[in-house]
Amino acid sequence: MFAIVYITAKDVDEAKKIGNTLVKEKLVGCVNIIPKIESIYWWEGEIEKDVEAVVIAKTLVSKIQDVINKTKEIHSYENPCILAIPIITLTEEYAKWLKESLK
Repeated sequence: MFAIVYITAKDVDEAKKIGNTLVKEKLVGCVNIIPKIESIYWWEGEIEKDVEAVVIAKTLVSKIQDVINKTKEIHSYENPCILAIPIITLTEEYAKWLKESLK
């Protein structure tokens, strides 16, 4: 019923833009931003190394596709990392708050 959506961004400013948009549009109830991660990955046949930011967004499973669509619409990357991870359990109080935040 609930999920975390993990999104990498080119920097903190882009992460904040994504996070603010998703919260304002009630696609997610809350985001956490990790300002600096180091990423190593394959891109176009080469190993790339970058410093990025991470958005961790909490939402309902039913909103995941809308979160993906909106993120892709405003993201600067051609192929952004957007991963949805199911939440196995959470406190009743947090679940209630999250549901209410998404109405």
